[in-house]
Amino acid sequence: MPYRRRSYPNINIEVFIHKVDGLSDDYKLDIQRDITIRIQDDLSDHGFENAPVTFHLTSIYNHSIFEAFSKVIQKLIPQLGTLEAMLTNLCRTCRFEKAYLFDVLSKIYIATDSAAADMAAYEICSDYIDVIIDITDVYGSWNRSDAQRQRIEGEPWNAKVEDQVACNWAESCMVLHDAGRPIMLREVDRYLALVAIMKEDSYDRMPLVNMNVEAVVQGLTEFFDITKPRGEGQARRI
Repeated sequence: MPYRRRSYPNINIEVFIHKVDGLSDDYKLDIQRDITIRIQDDLSDHGFENAPVTFHLTSIYNHSIFEAFSKVIQKLIPQLGTLEAMLTNLCRTCRFEKAYLFDVLSKIYIATDSAAADMAAYEICSDYIDVIIDITDVYGSWNRSDAQRQRIEGEPWNAKVEDQVACNWAESCMVLHDAGRPIMLREVDRYLALVAIMKEDSYDRMPLVNMNVEAVVQGLTEFFDITKPRGEGQARRI
């Protein structure tokens, strides 16, 4: 580790304290405190005071490992502040409790709003993505009858199905979980999805919510088009 610090002075050091699922909360904190002291003392002995070391308590039996990797990945995104600002404005405008920008395949979120971290909210959104993927794998896409299209495109939406989606191959999805709060999933591109936990009264304001979500999705699409490396080919659809 000292060698890495000399060669890469701006490196972020991430320590994963694994297999803590069977321990009590107090014991977890004691272990983390002990490991933190040992590593910081070792770095100090080699002349590195206050090294940027972050510690994560993880387990494969819950979502903590994905939460930890999400925080690691976010440190590697130069434009993270812009993404967080967009999601924070969306939560404030639509009165969302929490919003995440997920990498669908890995279940890692690359950005979230400025509200305090909520592991339960993250687990709900992550599991919801799994449900949508499973349903898509089983049923795939389907052709709607004329009557169904009229019902979807009628009140209160008053818009064609094609205009209610984030892109040509993805649809907006919604479900109510046990607490009565709607969950919204909106695909941004082939790999990213915007997932948000709404408040109960947000369901009555869906036309306005859909309009704001559409604006954010369009902004995210333009953002990634601008920041995409030049010469990058068309991404393969999964």
